Amino acid sequence: MNKPLIKAENIHRGYSIGKKRVEVLKGVNLEIQKGEKVFLCGPSGAGKTTLMYTLAGLEEPDEGKVIIDGGDLYQLPKKKQSILRNSRMAYIFQNYYLLPEFTAVENVLIPALIGGRQNKQAALDALKRVGLEHRSDHLPAELSGGEQQRVAIARALVNKPEIIFADEPTGNLDSKNGAEVMKLLLELSDEDGSTLVVVTHDTSLSSYGDRTLVVTDGVVGVE
Repeated sequence: MNKPLIKAENIHRGYSIGKKRVEVLKGVNLEIQKGEKVFLCGPSGAGKTTLMYTLAGLEEPDEGKVIIDGGDLYQLPKKKQSILRNSRMAYIFQNYYLLPEFTAVENVLIPALIGGRQNKQAALDALKRVGLEHRSDHLPAELSGGEQQRVAIARALVNKPEIIFADEPTGNLDSKNGAEVMKLLLELSDEDGSTLVVVTHDTSLSSYGDRTLVVTDGVVGVE
């Protein structure tokens, strides 16, 4: 088998709530291959989002390693971690996180600007890929929930990332719009050959992926 693009080794992560320590991840091990579409499922509070954030470089583990393309992510200097996240990874969230005062195209452009590139045409092209080129000058408040999530997908795609992390990307949508957004995300990641890691509580959506991993009480099993 090829070297995995993402590898977790004995990941532990917990939080202190007052005087109490809550262990969320309890020795997680997993491998994700380049181009794979992996869904993380499980009950609320099982640790799905914490695991995704840890794999994505957003929450450092208390113990263990996250290996990205053979390199230990959290051993990199903070600046290099930031560069890696901006250049090779992208994030899609349940609540969209669009800046309300920015138009659709301006929101899509943000990751490119952070990376030192100002390419409005790339942002327009990304909006075209999600079918929203005609809404490029609209503010988020002028868009439906499904349209806002499509803008968020376009923003994730603008830097042509190798890895896309999506945390409950259909959680604020009805079942019809949720299924359409998920199919679009999978189609676009297939076109780009990107690796997709999705957290979802909706097991019907997880059937679209290559593999489902079930997070239960801080450990990972295969469905």
